Amino acid sequence: MDHESAGAPGAVTRPANGNATHSHARPTHQPGGGRTILVIEDEPNISEAIRFILHRDGWTVLTHADGRDALERVESCHPALVILDVMLPGRSGFDILQVMRDHSGLRAVPVLMLTAKGQAADRDMAMRAGASRFMAKPFSNAELLAAVRQLVDA
Repeated sequence: MDHESAGAPGAVTRPANGNATHSHARPTHQPGGGRTILVIEDEPNISEAIRFILHRDGWTVLTHADGRDALERVESCHPALVILDVMLPGRSGFDILQVMRDHSGLRAVPVLMLTAKGQAADRDMAMRAGASRFMAKPFSNAELLAAVRQLVDA
C-alpha cells in the first residue's frame, strides 16, 4: 500500500488495486458536515474533478474506478451518497445499482448516476433500476453540487 502523509488532511492512500482514497479534514459547519461520498468513475480526470468540487464544498470524497469490486467498496465505506458512472470496466453501473437496490443494507443509499450519454433510454433505464437522480456528462459544478446536496439532505 502506498501512502502519502497517511492520516493527514489531504492524504492520498493508493492500495494495490490502484483506487485512490482521499481523506480530508474539514470544519463541521461546511455543507458536507463530515459525510462521505463515494465516486465510482473510471475516468481519472472526471473522478478528480468531482473529488475537487465536492471536497471544496466540505465533503469527504472516496474514489473507486472498477466495476468488478465496486459493491464491496460501497459496503466497506458506508457512504451518504454514491456517484456512479454507467460505463465501468468489469461491471456496468446499471448492474451495480440493481444489486444495491436488491441488497437490504444498501437499498437506502442514494445513487446519482452519471453517463456520457444523455439519451432518454439511459435515463429511463437508470430510473427503472432505482437511481435517485441521473446526470449527463458534462455537467456544471453548480449542477453537481445542487444534486449532491438535494440527495444527501433529502
